[in-house]
Amino acid sequence: MKISNEFYQLSFASSEEDLQAAQRLRYAVFVEEMGARVSAEDRALMLERDAFDPFFDHLLLRDLRVDDPIDQVVGIYRIMTQEAAVRGIGFYSQNEYDLSPLMTSGRKILELGRSCLHPKHRKGSALHILWNGLADYITKNEVEILFGTASFPGVDVKPLADSLSHLHHSYLAPQALRVRVKAPQGIDMNILDKECVDRRRAIATLPALLKAYLRLGGFVGEGAWVDPEFNTTDVCLIVDVSKISLRQKSIYSSAEL
Repeated sequence: MKISNEFYQLSFASSEEDLQAAQRLRYAVFVEEMGARVSAEDRALMLERDAFDPFFDHLLLRDLRVDDPIDQVVGIYRIMTQEAAVRGIGFYSQNEYDLSPLMTSGRKILELGRSCLHPKHRKGSALHILWNGLADYITKNEVEILFGTASFPGVDVKPLADSLSHLHHSYLAPQALRVRVKAPQGIDMNILDKECVDRRRAIATLPALLKAYLRLGGFVGEGAWVDPEFNTTDVCLIVDVSKISLRQKSIYSSAEL
């Protein structure tokens, strides 16, 4: 895949240099911006990386107006098929959730992770172009279920009580696809009774990418995972591609290239 417009180019990483450019952007977003912890070596190199990277495909969005190749990468998606997970070390989300309902569903599943955009590119067409590339990949590979962890910044659950409770009451996945959080860092999202949830506050606190997937008809697994190392509180997002309406699909793949 290689998609371009006047300012952006979208392609999969094909070299170690491409992967390091993705890891550099991840460092800027997840470490410098969100406070994730990395090793002293990775801090010195300004890279956010893990043991799963070699088994993922890395979809990169480049800003062609930037000269330095490592700084050109302004958006990424990390993508893993079930076949790649079986060949490798499993899905990343398996650290946090029991994925048995998805893995035994008989449907073609795809894990998304480490998705992020450079702060300067969070408005405008960048996200739509990334989504366009992802939609193209999903269509060509006949993917039926998307899933992955979506992160709230921070590990203090109190400010997230409305959002987590709203997700629990309104967006739980159907039983057939309902993954469940694991111990010991899993928590119940049913913090507030439904009638006590401040819906406006709940929606305002939802991360933008999570909100976008919920608008596409996405839902979440049961429970949230508190991750001190990454300084996040995670929920497992699940999207049944067959449930996305034609109108939503047109929005999902609406980047003008």
